[in-house]
Amino acid sequence: MTQEVLVAGETLIDFIPEQTGPLAAVESFSRRAGGAPANVAVGLAHLDSTPLFWTRVGDDAFGDHLRETLADAGLADTYVETDPVAKTGLAFVSLGEEAEREFSFHRHESADTRLQPGTVDDETLAEVEWVHVGGVTLADEPARTATLDLVERAQAADATVSFDPNARPELWAGDECSFAETVDDLLPQVDVLKVTPDDLAEADIAYDGPEATAEALLDRGPHTVFLTLGDAGSFAAATAEAPWTEAAVATFHDGYTVDPVDTTGAGDAFTAGVVAALVEGADLDEALGFANAVAAVTTTAPGAMTALPSREQVVTFRAEQS
Repeated sequence: MTQEVLVAGETLIDFIPEQTGPLAAVESFSRRAGGAPANVAVGLAHLDSTPLFWTRVGDDAFGDHLRETLADAGLADTYVETDPVAKTGLAFVSLGEEAEREFSFHRHESADTRLQPGTVDDETLAEVEWVHVGGVTLADEPARTATLDLVERAQAADATVSFDPNARPELWAGDECSFAETVDDLLPQVDVLKVTPDDLAEADIAYDGPEATAEALLDRGPHTVFLTLGDAGSFAAATAEAPWTEAAVATFHDGYTVDPVDTTGAGDAFTAGVVAALVEGADLDEALGFANAVAAVTTTAPGAMTALPSREQVVTFRAEQS
């Protein structure tokens, strides 16, 4: 089977708390497979758009679990690397009363920071239509150089490049190359940007409402921008250069009402919905609605990867909401 999408980035173990409250007060956790790009890759597989996935995990028990999880989701192991030295990255999650989450990462020199430039060959990039990357692997070398190299070669191969900055401030503390500088350098090479107001704040980009903010972001390189706004819904805008529209267009979706259990991975589910819909030829409005539904269903179960819905579940959910 020829995959139309390549996703690249970290696969981690998320430790999800079994109670709400600050991390210092949590006594027990459940182990879950995670990592934003891994969630996107598995989300796409659940939506019948199975991608190639480039990632790196440790030669340890956590790495074994992650490789098995990716395989169970139907992802090929072509670019699922095992680092012989570095350990698998970990993230401990705390949940607030409204299911909002915070992270504490344990990934100093972990396997996902050691992605090597050139691992994905040019022949593969010539065959895929879409390449998606996240911001976490940009925080450490050599993964930063590897991610930037992949984006540059994907653009040269005429693949659509999407980017989720996924701001995690603690990962950039003391780094000689800041998150804001990295996002600024990358935007001109990105076609589709998925971003939140929090991401923009960390990138020193002013948020001035969805319409004005999207217009400012479109001026910096991408031809399509998706803004996720939490309970306020989501907004998308595209220029006439976007392949899914013949003219500049903008659209808003006010989201779906659900009882959230855990919002971990909702943004990644949204991204998977966007990519799946646009690769299949949906217009911007349909892609936004579909992505919102994927994200909404994801919040109704604990964990990130384990909560990702099937296409059938999304279709049923949208029918029930109409």
